[in-house]
Amino acid sequence: MISAMLRKVREVLVFLFISVFSKVTGIKTLARATVPADSAAAIFCLSWRLAVETNNASAWRTVPAQCFRYVENYMIGGQYDQDVNLIVEQILSYVNEIVLSNDGMDAWILDVDDTCISNVFYYKGKRYGCDPFDSVSFKSWAKKGECPAIPGVLNLFIKLVESGFKVFLVTGRNEETLGQVTIENLHNQRFIGYERLIMRNAANKGQSAVVYKSQVRKQLMEEGYRLWGNVGDQWSDLQGEYLGNRTFKIPNPMYFVS
Repeated sequence: MISAMLRKVREVLVFLFISVFSKVTGIKTLARATVPADSAAAIFCLSWRLAVETNNASAWRTVPAQCFRYVENYMIGGQYDQDVNLIVEQILSYVNEIVLSNDGMDAWILDVDDTCISNVFYYKGKRYGCDPFDSVSFKSWAKKGECPAIPGVLNLFIKLVESGFKVFLVTGRNEETLGQVTIENLHNQRFIGYERLIMRNAANKGQSAVVYKSQVRKQLMEEGYRLWGNVGDQWSDLQGEYLGNRTFKIPNPMYFVS
């Protein structure tokens, strides 16, 4: 009983210290709302995210409203980073088994948005996908060139380049409007040494992501490249034809690209 009282006193003192510190310094303490792990919303949202990552929830437009806090916690609370790092570990185990040829034609494909660089700061303003996608505002965000690298994938990229693979970055971004800023954004985030950045142009305008990326992979194979792996955050990055030897999906519960 005494220990319980002492614990309660400590909690009150800590609360009072934080309150006084905030008033004196003018700094507001920020608390991120959490969803209790055993709540009905958390249980539903965990199942929903599993359906998304296994491609059983197809063509969804927005994150369910009750999953706003859950997805926020997942993306910025540490679990997303852990998941990405585990996937990268699996990829590297596979990479280490590959015996490269001497002709310089061993290749990998990496998607760009939310595979190499993150748009989580943009999607924070869209309630992590609870609000519908807005192409105009996203283009304005992308033009800033402020997308941070996803650390685990950056490490993978560096390993692939240093190992002698030719790495192709393939994105659905438009080359005319976002070409230069994307190159600079990637460079500033240390994506240096890739073989080619491939972007949409007038020839593939209006094509679905599956058709567009299938054609890109076909072209690379016709050029003689051996595609050992393909990494993306969308199932449309990993579907279609000419997929390569293996595919790996980076988690993304914020949006769906068909």
